[in-house]
Amino acid sequence: MNLFLATLFKLIILFGWLMLFSLYATWAERKESAVIQDRHGANRAKVLGISSFGIFQPFADAIKMLFKEDYIPPFVNKPLFLLAPSLSFFFSAVVIVAIPFGPDLTLRGRSFPLGIVSGDFTLPLIFALLSMGVYGFLLGGLSSRNKYAAIGGMRSAAQILSYEVAMILALLGLVALYSSMDLRVIVARQQGLLWGFLPRWGIFLQPLGFLLFLIAAVAMTKRVPFDMPEGESEIVGFFLEYSGLRFGLFMLTDFVETIVVSLLTTVLFLGGWHLPGLISASGFSGVLFPWGGKVILSPLTVQILQILVFQAKTVLVFIFLLLVRWTFPRYRFDQVMDLGWKSLLPLGLINLTATLILLRVVR
Repeated sequence: MNLFLATLFKLIILFGWLMLFSLYATWAERKESAVIQDRHGANRAKVLGISSFGIFQPFADAIKMLFKEDYIPPFVNKPLFLLAPSLSFFFSAVVIVAIPFGPDLTLRGRSFPLGIVSGDFTLPLIFALLSMGVYGFLLGGLSSRNKYAAIGGMRSAAQILSYEVAMILALLGLVALYSSMDLRVIVARQQGLLWGFLPRWGIFLQPLGFLLFLIAAVAMTKRVPFDMPEGESEIVGFFLEYSGLRFGLFMLTDFVETIVVSLLTTVLFLGGWHLPGLISASGFSGVLFPWGGKVILSPLTVQILQILVFQAKTVLVFIFLLLVRWTFPRYRFDQVMDLGWKSLLPLGLINLTATLILLRVVR
């Protein structure tokens, strides 16, 4: 019973964190795009006469979305039409159960892991869940019984499945390097320095794998420059017949997927919650400076700092992904498919082969 309550409490906390992050992701995108395009962005929603750079805008948008008219065309396959948005959102959001958000917290001699599931199955589990999300986009197009929406759904499925292959192949070199598919183990093996000055993060040990992973991950989120499945301003997408809250759920899914990509990038390539000099070990707990100075802190304080480091890395990656979204133009669909199959896939094979050969020579 205690285990059930603890798991339920973690689910509520993680889901609340994800929803809050998703809400403010919409605000961050508006403000960042406004800076790029030399305009103000969201700044009108006020509470008690205070706008504070429009930080209340996400709540105004959420309320508006809840009360917008939800029209269901009479010609759609209603059960599948209603199921599709929830299906895509669920499989994107549930991925967070496999993400380790920080080191185990030690309180009163008891250890509390900051995650719900762990083990060698976590990385395959994440890709299994992400791959299931494609059914929501495909069903959304096909159940609309609109040929343009159906084409958009099939276009979305083709793109996601293609880049999922490239993403998994890009990560196989990292898995071989760290000899594990457990995300907590992968983070633990990124601790310390390489050659005395370089962090043992995946981005430094697998630079090509990181680049391939990032491109494939952006393509799987279906956002610019890979937004051919949607492209609502010029291209007819799979959610053509959707309106109101169900349309908002598809839009929210894109932000959730971008957050998941930011989390995975932090865990796999940026050392997770590790930061050079921030140490929590049996012999020493605190901060070591490069010039030899040190600050001794309690283990709990260091663990809290590591959690904040993890959050900061995730936010920075997310901001970078927003920058990509507002910088590059959209590619043609044939260019997108060529990039996945003719460029990322061969480069992934080269990266994996080179990694295996180097590991064989070194070991």
